[in-house]
Amino acid sequence: MKTKIRERVLKFNTVRRVVQFLSFIFLSAVIFNLGELPILLPVLWTWSGPQNTVGDAFTALQFMLYDVAFPWLVIASFLIIGVLLGKSLCGWVCPFGFVQDLIGFIRRKHTEVSVRTHESMIYVKYAVAGIALFVSVTFSAAKLMGVHQGYENALGVFAKAPFTALSPAETLFATLPRMVLDIGYAVTQTPFPEVTSAISAMPLLFWVQLSIMIGVLVFIAYVPRGWCKYFCPYGVIMAILNRFSFLGLRRDLVKCAKDECRLCVEVCPMRVRILDLPWEKFSDPECIYCLKCVDVCPYKAIRLKYP
Repeated sequence: MKTKIRERVLKFNTVRRVVQFLSFIFLSAVIFNLGELPILLPVLWTWSGPQNTVGDAFTALQFMLYDVAFPWLVIASFLIIGVLLGKSLCGWVCPFGFVQDLIGFIRRKHTEVSVRTHESMIYVKYAVAGIALFVSVTFSAAKLMGVHQGYENALGVFAKAPFTALSPAETLFATLPRMVLDIGYAVTQTPFPEVTSAISAMPLLFWVQLSIMIGVLVFIAYVPRGWCKYFCPYGVIMAILNRFSFLGLRRDLVKCAKDECRLCVEVCPMRVRILDLPWEKFSDPECIYCLKCVDVCPYKAIRLKYP
């Protein structure tokens, strides 16, 4: 019994869940009272929370392009993290990744996406990132030339941060909590009919944000890490850098029972084709280094490799 408990506790994914929880607390700074830090991380987070310690790099990229400032810090963040750690922050630190894992853990029965559909949907996140960057870059160019006023009026709230304006993380971690607090305060200060009227008067943008957030949460309840696999623009940039990362995985051909066991492939939330990749070292663009493959392998054939 003690051996089984020890094996369960010492698994990488037990450590990973602890790190995810602590990272979430640190990023929100609820108990640390650290204030804002000049740190950008390539994780899906929010800039609207009053207790944040760090910012997410993709939102910072949009803000800096809006202000016509070259995003040196953003580029440095993506490059340094990407080269040194690959996409591991997606699996170990990202708050929205933590939410996805929690939902996946609560709902055990998942939907199997066909290989053909999966391979097609992977490119949706490239379209999301491309559209967001296109809007930000073209607006920045227009502002640099002094002809941006009409463009800004047309874009409205999407001028400053086109992706973040509709980001499910922004809605979940900032917009929705702020609305709940406002309604809670209103309930104590005004009659109930006036509160109902205030809710019904919420702008259309809020209902669009809420619909996107609910749709994403429902989707990832059925498809584990569905946001990461198919929609996250942060994953696009990190996927490119992941190919050049010092961090990788190695599969021992002597220990691996490739023809008899496919547990590593079956357990992978990102559907990385581990057994088809080079055994010496592989750092697939979609791999988030959750290390579930390492934990599940009965032959201990997979391990981290750095560099």
